[in-house]
Amino acid sequence: MLAAFTGVKVLDLSRLLPGPFCSMLLADFGADVIKIEDPNGGDYIRWWPPLLGKNSGFHIVLNRNKRSLTLNLKKPEGKEIFKQLVAEADVVLEGFRPGVMDRLGLGYKELRAINPCLIYCAITGYGSDGPRAQRAGHDINYLALNGVLSYSGREEQPTMSGVQVADLGGGALYAAFSITAALFARERLGKGQFIDIAMADGALTWHCLRWGKYLADGIVPKPGDDFLNHGFACYNLYATSDGRFMSLGALEPQFWKLFCESVGRSDWNQPNYFTPGPHQQELQQQVAELFRTRTQAEWIRLFADKDCCCEPVLHMDEVMRDKQTHQRQMVVELMHERWGAYQQLGIAPKLSLTPGTLRDHAPELGEHTVEILMEIGVDETTQDALRIGGVI
Repeated sequence: MLAAFTGVKVLDLSRLLPGPFCSMLLADFGADVIKIEDPNGGDYIRWWPPLLGKNSGFHIVLNRNKRSLTLNLKKPEGKEIFKQLVAEADVVLEGFRPGVMDRLGLGYKELRAINPCLIYCAITGYGSDGPRAQRAGHDINYLALNGVLSYSGREEQPTMSGVQVADLGGGALYAAFSITAALFARERLGKGQFIDIAMADGALTWHCLRWGKYLADGIVPKPGDDFLNHGFACYNLYATSDGRFMSLGALEPQFWKLFCESVGRSDWNQPNYFTPGPHQQELQQQVAELFRTRTQAEWIRLFADKDCCCEPVLHMDEVMRDKQTHQRQMVVELMHERWGAYQQLGIAPKLSLTPGTLRDHAPELGEHTVEILMEIGVDETTQDALRIGGVI
C-alpha cells in the first residue's frame, strides 16, 4: 500500500521531544525524514538513560522510521550540502530559538530562494516574536505562563501532568497538522510557506472549555473548582484498599445512576450530583470511603459488565499487556540485530487506504550519512575529506 506521505522529504534539524515527535508522525506515514545531527554527539536525547543497546529508550521511540545524517552546519561545506538537500526537499523542520537559522545563513528567506515550494516549520517555546521570543523554556514553563497549571490538580496546589502537554499537544501535533495543511495548500497555490509554531500558543488553545466557561461566568478557574477538575464526586480518582486507584467518569445521569446502583448506594442518585456546592466535598468523601473497602482487582471485577465509566488506573507494564492495547496494535513486537527484542509504541491513527507502518528502527548516529550524500552526488573521496574536516 502507498503511504500517505510517500514522496515527501523532510529535513529534520530538531532535537529532544517536540520536533522529533512531529517528524515521527510524518515518518510513520511514509515521509522520508532525514534527521540531521551534529557529528559531535547528535540529538541530546540519544544518550539519556536508560539505554537499550547504545541508544536511549526515548530515542528509540521518537526516531523510528527516520534516516540519520551527520552534518556540521557551522562549516561552509556543511551549509552547502544542506542547501543541496533543501533543493529537493519538501519540508524543513527545526526547533532552535528564533534567529539561529538566520545567523547561519539558512533561514527561511535564504532557503525559499533555493526552493520556492519549501515548507519551513519552526517550533519554538514562545514564537518568533513577542517579549518572550528569546526566552528559554520547557513544558512546565509554557503551561505555567498560559494558565493551564493554575487550575490543574486539587485545591492544595497546582500539579504537573505526567505527559508533556505543551511539547506534544501544543507543539508537535500542531506542527504536524500545519505541515500537512501547508502541503495541501501547496497543491493549490504552487508554493511553500513559513510555519511559526509556539508551544505556549498551542497549549493555550487547550484552555478551550475553561476559556468558554470564564467568558460566560467571569470566574477565574482554580484547582478543584470544576466537574472536570476534582470538583465533583462523579468525575474523580479514588484510592482502593491496596493502594491502587480507580477512575470514575460518570458525568451523564445514566452513568451515575448505574454506578450508584452497582455499589448499592441508590441514595446518592440525587439531582444535585451534578451541581457545584459544599455537598460535593461530602459526597466525594463518601465515595472515597466506599472505594477504600475493596482492592482494585475487586472493583475491576465488579465493574466488568457495568457500563458506567469506572475504570482502573493502570501502570505502564499493565497497559503494555492490555488486550485492547494489543488489539489496536498500539504495542508492536520488534527485533533489532543488536538491541534484541523490544516493544515499540504503535501508530494511533488508523487509515484504511494509506496506513502508517513501522518500517525501520531508530537510526544510529550518522547511520545513513554515506547513503544520503551519495544520493545527492557526493562521492566517497569527497566524503572522506568532509569527514576529516569535521563536516560529517
